[in-house]
Amino acid sequence: MLRLICLVAAFTLAAGCRTGTSTRPATALQPPARVARYDPAHDLGPLFQDVQLSGIFADSKTFVDARPLLAPPEIAALYASARSSASFSLQAFVERHFELPRPAGEGFSTDTSQSMEEHIRALWPVLTRSPDTADARSSLIPLPQAYVIPGGRFREIYYWDSYFTMLGLIASGRTDLVRSMLDNFAYLVGAIGHVPNGNRTYYLSRSQPPFFAAMVGLYAAATDTTRALDYLDALEAEHAFWMDGAERLAPGGGAAYRRVVRLRDGSVLNRYWDDRPEPRPEAYRQDYELAQTLPAARREAFYRNVKATAESGWDFSSRWMRDPRDLRTLETTDLVPVDLNSLLYHAERMIAALRTFRGRGGDAEVAKQFLHAAEDRRRALLAAAYDSDAGFFYDVRWRSGERVTDRATIAAAAPLYFGLATAEQGRAVAARLERDFLRPGGFIPTLITSGQQWDAPNGWPPLEWLAIDGVRRYGRTDLAAAARSRWLALNRQTYRSTGKMTEKYDVSDLTRRAGGGEYPTQDGFGWTNGVALALAAQQ
Repeated sequence: MLRLICLVAAFTLAAGCRTGTSTRPATALQPPARVARYDPAHDLGPLFQDVQLSGIFADSKTFVDARPLLAPPEIAALYASARSSASFSLQAFVERHFELPRPAGEGFSTDTSQSMEEHIRALWPVLTRSPDTADARSSLIPLPQAYVIPGGRFREIYYWDSYFTMLGLIASGRTDLVRSMLDNFAYLVGAIGHVPNGNRTYYLSRSQPPFFAAMVGLYAAATDTTRALDYLDALEAEHAFWMDGAERLAPGGGAAYRRVVRLRDGSVLNRYWDDRPEPRPEAYRQDYELAQTLPAARREAFYRNVKATAESGWDFSSRWMRDPRDLRTLETTDLVPVDLNSLLYHAERMIAALRTFRGRGGDAEVAKQFLHAAEDRRRALLAAAYDSDAGFFYDVRWRSGERVTDRATIAAAAPLYFGLATAEQGRAVAARLERDFLRPGGFIPTLITSGQQWDAPNGWPPLEWLAIDGVRRYGRTDLAAAARSRWLALNRQTYRSTGKMTEKYDVSDLTRRAGGGEYPTQDGFGWTNGVALALAAQQ
C-alpha cells in the first residue's frame, strides 16, 4: 500500500508518504440509468428569454436554479396562453409557478468569539450537501455522495473549487468527505463523459480546470490507500474528453478541434472551449445584451468565447481580452493557456503512475504512452510559453505561436506548482512574481486593473495557493512565507471585522472589499476556507 502512495508522490504533488488504512466500504462509481434532465433554457420556450431579459431577478442564476412547480411544457403552454392578457404580470406568473432558490448558508450566524479556524470548521456542515434525490423538475444533477458547495449563490458543487476546498477538509481530518467528493466526480465522468463546470444541467457543455488528478493525488497522500486505483478509469475517460479530436488535427499546425490545437511546430496542446455557442443560461441577460452590440456574424464567436472563459474559471479577466476595457474582444478560444496544459501534464503523469502500480497485462505499455504524452506536452509548453528574456510563462496564440507578453498573469505559477519548469525557469518566475505581483495582502492575478473580478486589485484563494506553493517548490521559501503571512493576515482581518470568509479579497488596499464581476462578492466560502486552513496548518 505504501508503495502506491510513494509512486504517486513521485509523479504528483504529494509532500510525503503516510501510512494508515481506510475502513470505508467500496462504493459503486458507475452511473444508474439516465433520467430526464430539466434544462431551463431549452425546456421553457419563450418564457425563459422573457424572464431573463425582464430584470425580474437581478441575478440570472436565480431563475435557472428555480424549481418548476408543474411540468415545464405545461408551464410553457400556460405562459403562451396567458401572456397576451392585459392584466398579465410576468413576475406574478413566475412566483406562482416556480419555487425560488435561497442562498446557501442563509441563516447561519457567526460566533465572533471563535477564531477564524474554528469558524471555518463550523462552516463545513453548513456547506455540506447530503446525497441528492433525482428530481426531473430541477436543474440540479443529483450526486450519489455528500459534497461541499462554495456558498451564497453557488448552491451546487464546482469542479476546480473543490480541489482547494479539499485542502481544508484534509486539514480538518475530513478525508471521508474528500472521498465522497471524488466518488461524485468519477460518477459525473461516467454519467456525462466529463466533469462539468458544476452539477447543473446548464453547465453540461463545459468543464473547468481539470483538477481531478490533483484531487486523487491529494487524497492518496493523505490516506495511503490503494483505492486511488478506483479512479483510474475516470481519470483516463476525462483525459480522453480533453483530447477528443487530437487524431483528426491536420499536420502542419494551425489547426484546432474542440479543446485540442496543433501548433505550427506540429505539437498538440489544449485550449478552453464550450460546445454551445449561445448565452450562458446563468448569466443570460449580460451575454445577450452585450452580443446585441455586435454584428450578427460575430455573435456566435462571442458566445463561444464567453463560455470558454467560464470554463477557464477566470471569468472574467484581461487575460482573455484583446482590449482589457472591452469584454467583446475576448479571444479565449484562440489561446493556449499555460495553467490548463500544466494540469493535463500532471494528469498524464498521474495516470502513468496508477497504471504502473496496477501492473496488469498491458498496463506497462499504457503507462509508457502517458509518460511520453506528458513529456511531449512539457517540451511543447516550455518551448511555446516560456520567454527566456522576460523569465516568465505566457499564454500563446496557437495560430501564430505569438506569446501574449502584454498580459502577464499569475498563471505563470502553474508550471512551478506542477513541476514542469526547470530550476532556472522556476527561480526567474518567482522573482517576477515577487517584484510585480506581490501586494500587501497577497498576489494579484494580473497587472491590469480593468474592473473585471479576475484582475488587479483582487486576490483569489486558488491562485494564492498555487503561487505560494509553486515558489516554495522552487526554493523560494522566503517568498512563500511572506505571501502566506500577508494572505492569512488579510483573511483574519476581514473575518474579525465582518465575521465572513469571502470568495475574493482586495489585496492592494486592505481597507476595501473586493469588487468587479457580474455579481456581489459572495460569502461562504468553500475555497477560501480550504486554502486558509491549509496555509494556517503549515509551519
